[in-house]
Amino acid sequence: MLAIAGGKGGVGKTTTALGLSTALDPPVVAADADPDMPDLHALAGVDREPTLADLDAGGVDAVAQSHPGATDVSLLPAPPIGEADTVDRSLERLAATDRLSVVDCPGGSGPDAAAPLRVADAAVLVTTLCAPALRDTAKTAAIARTLDTPVWGVVLTRTRAAPDAVVDLFDCPVLASVPAADPPILDDETVRAAYGRLGRTLGENLL
Repeated sequence: MLAIAGGKGGVGKTTTALGLSTALDPPVVAADADPDMPDLHALAGVDREPTLADLDAGGVDAVAQSHPGATDVSLLPAPPIGEADTVDRSLERLAATDRLSVVDCPGGSGPDAAAPLRVADAAVLVTTLCAPALRDTAKTAAIARTLDTPVWGVVLTRTRAAPDAVVDLFDCPVLASVPAADPPILDDETVRAAYGRLGRTLGENLL
C-alpha cells in the first residue's frame, strides 16, 4: 500500500493518487481515506457509493468500482463522515489483500492523516512550492517517519521546477514535477506524461 500524503488540502493529492494509479502497470486499487474531503470519486467520475467502509461486508472485487477510463484501476470512494471511524479497519483489510493499492490521504497532521500512514508500506508526499504547503508537508514527512513508514519522495504540483532546496527540506528525492493545467487536469497531455514518468519511477518498488 502506497500512501499519497501532504500537509494541506488542494495541493494535488487526489489528482496524484488517481494519475499515478492509472500510470502503473499492474491492476491497482485507488482508495480515498478522506471522509472530510471525498474527492476521488468525483475526479474519476464514479458513484459516491459503495465506499471503502463497505470492505467490511465484501472483498475488493465485490465493492470497488471500475475506473471509466482505465480498466486496470478499481476505485473505493471515502466513507461518509458518519462512518469515519471505519477508515482504520477498512485500510487494514485493504492492506491484507494481495492488491496493489494507492491511498489518497487526508491533509493535516491529526489522527485521520496518520491512519493511512500507519498502515501503508511507503508514502509519497505531494505539495506545491508555496511556503505554507511546504511547511505543512514537512510535518507530514515527520509523522510518516515517526510511524516508521518510508518516504520514497515528493511530487511537486503546478510547476516544472525541482529545486534542490526541496530535497534538503524533505530529505528525499523529487520524484516528479507536474505542470499546471486547466481542468480536467488529467486530460492534459503534459500532466499525463508527468504521471507516466512517476509510474515508471515507482513501478519496480511497488511490484
